[in-house]
Amino acid sequence: MTDRDWMQYAIEQAKRAIDENEVPVGAVVVKDDRIVSKAHNTCNLRNDPLAHAEMLALKDAYSKLETLDGCTLYVTLEPCAMCAGAMLHMRLPRLVFGAFDPACGCCGSRIDLGDHWFDHSIETLGGICEDECAAMLKDFFKDLRFK
Repeated sequence: MTDRDWMQYAIEQAKRAIDENEVPVGAVVVKDDRIVSKAHNTCNLRNDPLAHAEMLALKDAYSKLETLDGCTLYVTLEPCAMCAGAMLHMRLPRLVFGAFDPACGCCGSRIDLGDHWFDHSIETLGGICEDECAAMLKDFFKDLRFK
């Protein structure tokens, strides 16, 4: 499967977030051509600002595998500093994201925490299915403003 194919699974998770009135961000962790974990934002549901899709998917994958060697995280929105930091600490080798986040993105937009700053670097590819991922976010916040 291609990066675009795997991103579709993350997009499915983002759609689940919309159904729960959460910010539409979805994530999947893939290893050896299989999904190890998947998650979507549940910050409102859990009353937990740390319940980002990436954090939940990474934590679940790490608990199952005890290492993220050989894993790729697919996420619909460029990770923030918290999520990028978690990826570094868990030594994630590869990240693929959809929409860039010029306001808070820390994997290329504002800064790239996964590149040269620490003792681990993350191979990063952004903009995969970008239009679809960005449209979900734009529509969600537009609808929220008009409620």
